[in-house]
Amino acid sequence: MEGTLFLPVGPLRGVTRVPGDKSISHRAVLLGAVNAGPVEVTGFLRSADTLATVRAARALGVTVEEHGPGGEDLTVHGLGWEGLREPVDIIDVCNAGTLIRLLPGLLASTDMFCVLTGDESIRRRPMARVLEPLALMGASTWARGGGRLPPAALCGGRLHGIEYTMPVASAQIKSCLILAGLRADGVTVIHEPGPSRDHTETMVRYGGAQVQREGDPLGAGNTIVHPLPGDLNLGPIAVPGDFSSAAFLLVAALLVPGSRLTVDRVGLNPTRTGLVQALEAMGARVRVVVEDVAGPEPLGSLTTSQQELTAVDIGPDLVPLMIDEVPIWALAAARARGISRLRGASELRVKESDRLAATAELLRALGVRVKEVEDGLDIEGRPEGWTRGMVRSRADHRLAMVGAVAGLASDEGVEVDDAACMSVSFPDFAATIRSVSTPGR
Repeated sequence: MEGTLFLPVGPLRGVTRVPGDKSISHRAVLLGAVNAGPVEVTGFLRSADTLATVRAARALGVTVEEHGPGGEDLTVHGLGWEGLREPVDIIDVCNAGTLIRLLPGLLASTDMFCVLTGDESIRRRPMARVLEPLALMGASTWARGGGRLPPAALCGGRLHGIEYTMPVASAQIKSCLILAGLRADGVTVIHEPGPSRDHTETMVRYGGAQVQREGDPLGAGNTIVHPLPGDLNLGPIAVPGDFSSAAFLLVAALLVPGSRLTVDRVGLNPTRTGLVQALEAMGARVRVVVEDVAGPEPLGSLTTSQQELTAVDIGPDLVPLMIDEVPIWALAAARARGISRLRGASELRVKESDRLAATAELLRALGVRVKEVEDGLDIEGRPEGWTRGMVRSRADHRLAMVGAVAGLASDEGVEVDDAACMSVSFPDFAATIRSVSTPGR
């Protein structure tokens, strides 16, 4: 496959927006499917991952209407849990890790059989971490590799609440158990070893569910799920811009000389914005303005400009709050003065790729010295930057965008082997960059 060359650009300036939040888009469709009636969704991210979720909802008998010129507004005609129909075929989640982990929780209380599979990357994802607790709650589950890997199958039924300690801090595991717990007999208590995204509990509360959090909201704690007496009653859902997508633009503005860029209408849920803390610890000045709460997530603007960075240590307490942004943080660390150390990030080894190994490989392709350890990286920064490079994305959308940003901040350009995979989360990435960039340096 012929690669795409991303050339250096002049200053990134102005105000721009990013596509809708991928995590919230997934949840809007899934929870809308079991709502007591239609749910209006605006700002939906139309990407490969989220459209797989739309297809999954339709496979369960749910009508999803697409409106507007870009199809970014949806009407999800919720059927309630009892209105879902058993799928007549295997559900292919494609590359959507959120879908293959949340859908079993949504269906575990229904009397139907469902088989889930996905692409090559998905078939390497660990599934026992959601199937085992669902089995403890009363569902019947199966999976390849002794119950560990997709394809996975589930037959739902009557559930009972459990007390469960998660092996890792994971919004996907927690969300799966919340969805099952809403339909279980008795209370479900989920012990979390660390923080994770709270989009699911925020959205189900918006729909009338009783889900409580005990402990540090940005640390270890317990999530307590009470049975929902009926179906959800969600109001309109306005999907904010995806912070994970905005992260690439922020780091690009930090690295490209003369830049000053604002990303507007971005989701600012504090369980998602750990990257801002990491960049500020490196000396970056990021202006965060909370403007509104939109059905029901906070959103606002982020502004930053090109600045010199210094090395920082990132530990297990912050990693879950920036888990999808670690690869682009690593690129910022590659330009910082000193050695930056990342620890507590072993969960990145079971993402779309082994993101720790792939990020280390990408940085080395730029001439950056990187030491890989079991749960992290040591990155020796090059404040002078890099001249050129050829990087492999491993079909991972976030790595492809890291390579693209590296090209924007290079002297002669960086080639990315598979830029098409950016469509998983940010289909218009290249066009957005063109809209705020000036001619190359």
